[in-house]
Amino acid sequence: MFKFFAVVIGLVALGAFMTWWTTMRMPGKSYSDALPDADEPLRTLAAELRRDVTHLAEEIGERNVLRYPAELSQAADWLESEFANAGYDAKRQEYQTEGISGCVNCCNIEVEIPGKSAVEEIVVVGAHYDSVVGTAGANDNSTGVAAMLAMARRLANRDFNRTLRFVAFVNEEPPYFQTDEMGSRVYARRCKQRGENVVAMLSLETIGCYDDTPGSQQYPIPLASSLYPSEGNFILLIGNLASGDLVRSAVGTFRENEQFPCEGGVFPEAITGVGFSDQWSFWQEGYPALMVTDTAMFRYPYYHTPEDTVDKIDFDRTARVVRGLTEVVSALVGDN
Repeated sequence: MFKFFAVVIGLVALGAFMTWWTTMRMPGKSYSDALPDADEPLRTLAAELRRDVTHLAEEIGERNVLRYPAELSQAADWLESEFANAGYDAKRQEYQTEGISGCVNCCNIEVEIPGKSAVEEIVVVGAHYDSVVGTAGANDNSTGVAAMLAMARRLANRDFNRTLRFVAFVNEEPPYFQTDEMGSRVYARRCKQRGENVVAMLSLETIGCYDDTPGSQQYPIPLASSLYPSEGNFILLIGNLASGDLVRSAVGTFRENEQFPCEGGVFPEAITGVGFSDQWSFWQEGYPALMVTDTAMFRYPYYHTPEDTVDKIDFDRTARVVRGLTEVVSALVGDN
């Protein structure tokens, strides 16, 4: 009997080790010391993020096909102008979707820096600019949009080996989520139809909430709570099993370049939350993709509520995340 239990315990331990090895093992070590003092460039970046989040969430407000299509269109116009101000030629991918009162015109907005030596290899950085019904979406997802714009400004007019695209997606939120009318689904399907080689996609999704309180971080599966921090003070890079190499590469680069807690995970899509953003659309076409997130509903109590407002966002820590992600993107495209 003792030998039987010993074998069972050994198999359970082996299973736990293999799970860790395949899903949570990441290069480097997550930063755990006190955050360094903010320098002037970081403070400038934080102010820039605050300005853009405030514009989307307060000056424009709730924006979606169902209740506020005019505001959704206003957000698209603003994004196009911000890309143009950064020196890009923005292009719209327009399509119609069904609203309450009939068909509504909506669009994804794309800008591109063509690569030099590997132009056919494409890295996409995207964020959805619509908000769910009933909220102006300061964290979900004005923070992701502001981060995308900040990176686009800092990487403009640079030479890269691979082609780099920034894409603002429409219709990520219900009732279009994970349907054919989801903006990123429309975009990723077009990439596949054109035979484009998307080698990496980063979805920036709800990245503005951080909390050092023990127990502030929740998880969808019990095993994770014993292997990940209990404090919601880190940024998470997460992908499906087929995107493991991309996730590990991105986490390694972030940890090398930014003194900020960064965790990574590679999990089956069936686990709650793993596919909860635009990276899901790229998985459907066989492209490697990951989500960058503060874990949304597993940390942020105001997720999908009217209380998702600008005052809830930690702009200093979000700026540190954006700074680290800029290094990740530069490494992915091969910064010359």
